[in-house]
Amino acid sequence: MKQTFVLTLLLVASVFLKAQEACPEFSSMEINHIRVATPGLFASSGKLILHIDSLVQMANFAFPLPGAKIISNYGSRGGHSGVDIKTCPNDTIYSAFNGIVRMSKPYSAYGKVIVVRHPGGLETVYSHNSVNFVKSGDVVKAGQPIALTGRTGRATTAHLHFETRINGQHFNPNLIFNINEGTLRKACLQCIKKGNKVRVKSL
Repeated sequence: MKQTFVLTLLLVASVFLKAQEACPEFSSMEINHIRVATPGLFASSGKLILHIDSLVQMANFAFPLPGAKIISNYGSRGGHSGVDIKTCPNDTIYSAFNGIVRMSKPYSAYGKVIVVRHPGGLETVYSHNSVNFVKSGDVVKAGQPIALTGRTGRATTAHLHFETRINGQHFNPNLIFNINEGTLRKACLQCIKKGNKVRVKSL
């Protein structure tokens, strides 16, 4: 009886430790700010390769707002940090890949925003939401509903402002998705860190 109890405690402890590894605790900076370096991401080298295929298991990805229209591209309007995607107010926003929610809160001009950290250091950002369904530390799956579109923050119409970031640096989401078709690209991305900036290009 006592041996069974000890084995049960060990099993519970093992499950807890695995859960802690899967859901790391984020710092106050990570929980409260969008542009945050990922701890240890470039620790061994100033260069890394992001394999888009490695983010996808069994075709497990989702375009954040299927069937929507692009109303503003990356780099437009004097340096737009993402793409603006529009359907109708309170449309469902989906997580692009499996990951862990790093940030979920109102944040300045972004309004209600969610940042999801994915394997390999990629982060996706979803903002101007009317409602966030997830909180920091939540594990999400590709295609899981995480929010509804809105016009919170600095937005003149209800839409999704979608960004991709690595080590806090935004880069063109069109390197990962064919934005106009809502499909996933197959290329690898080379990420080179110089100072506080990261340059991302397709290989």
